[in-house]
Amino acid sequence: MKFKRRVRNTATVDLTPLIDVVFILLIFFMVSTTFTKESRLVLDLPKASGEVAPQELKVIEVVVDKNGHYSVNERPLVNNQPETLKRAIQAISEGNTSLPFIITADANAAHQYVVRAMDIAGQLGFVNLSITTEKPDSDQ
Repeated sequence: MKFKRRVRNTATVDLTPLIDVVFILLIFFMVSTTFTKESRLVLDLPKASGEVAPQELKVIEVVVDKNGHYSVNERPLVNNQPETLKRAIQAISEGNTSLPFIITADANAAHQYVVRAMDIAGQLGFVNLSITTEKPDSDQ
């Protein structure tokens, strides 16, 4: 009897799909990575002797509590209407729109009241507008 010899297939691993997956992962990481460019200036400031002249720094600080009530420079307003806030700011600024304008709002205050204060500052011509924030605790 003559038996046919079995032909053995050599086992090969096709690496093409593996290479495709690696390239797709590489493209994904390249696209999703954010690049930050930090630059710092090194300055050597001149030295001078003398005393610092006292400066009276007048600022306008609008505080918005969680219920939407305003206080301008620690003076609470009678209501939270835009005209009341506008009149209080005009009275304190005395027309000087170059004063720093600071908005401090409670974290639970409605966005509407903060935007209203920013809008009134813009209408009156204030350009040095800043919003105060609080650094979060590291425990949270």
